[in-house]
Amino acid sequence: MADATLELERKRFETNQKADQHRGERDRLNAEARALADERGRILDDLHRQSSEAQEHRRARDQLNEQVRAEKKLREEWNHRLQIAGDRFQELKRNRTPRPGAVPVWRLRKELKELEFRHMTTALTGDQEKRLIEEMKRLEAAIRDQDEQLRRDPEIDQALSEMNEARTQAEAHHAAVGRLAEEAQNAHDQMVALYEAVDELRRQADEVQAKLIETKSRADEEHRAHIAAIEEVRDIEKLLYAARGGRAPSSWAEAGEPPKEDDFLARLKKGEKVSTEDLLELQKSGRA
Repeated sequence: MADATLELERKRFETNQKADQHRGERDRLNAEARALADERGRILDDLHRQSSEAQEHRRARDQLNEQVRAEKKLREEWNHRLQIAGDRFQELKRNRTPRPGAVPVWRLRKELKELEFRHMTTALTGDQEKRLIEEMKRLEAAIRDQDEQLRRDPEIDQALSEMNEARTQAEAHHAAVGRLAEEAQNAHDQMVALYEAVDELRRQADEVQAKLIETKSRADEEHRAHIAAIEEVRDIEKLLYAARGGRAPSSWAEAGEPPKEDDFLARLKKGEKVSTEDLLELQKSGRA
């Protein structure tokens, strides 16, 4: 029976080692799972932050687009008023006859353009160019003189002021459309970039979650193996208790055929479990 006791001692030592190995691996895997959970938490925090920023940019873009539409509407209204004011101004000018002997402004402007074209495209002598420039200055002065006379007409002056105001407003709203549209595009681009980053973070979070589940599952397997090894150690200790002459609880023993000692040791060496009942019967048989 001494050989059986030694074999049980060896078996208990090996099983204890296995239990420690499973416990160590379980603890390592649980630590890895906690690190993965922390990493997933950081990724999700970043994901939520960038998602919130993207939504803010989307709201800003939508508000800016609303302003763009409003400015376009105002620009169209002022362009329409500019067209009306310009038509009225031109009509008033046409209906105002110049003073007796004065050349109409439209003819003066036509002559001035012809001289400007000639000055740019024709090779002139010094005297010719000088006379040409003097004539251009005379035409410009005559045009200014007639424009000033027209401005002295209250109706024409009012029409011109309305036309200039309409032009100023139309240009201001046109500039606002361009500025707001650019701001809306910038907000849109930032929103898109953030949503792309959010998609990448979501992919990373899913990847870490998969690793976390796998690691936790392996840790659970190691925990179950650890518990099984501990239970096996306890069973071996019960056998040792009985083998050393201790009084085993009555629940350990049941009637049965006494096992052979050689078979008993062979089963131990193979790593097979032997019951307390086997050992008790071996003791009763007088082989212990």
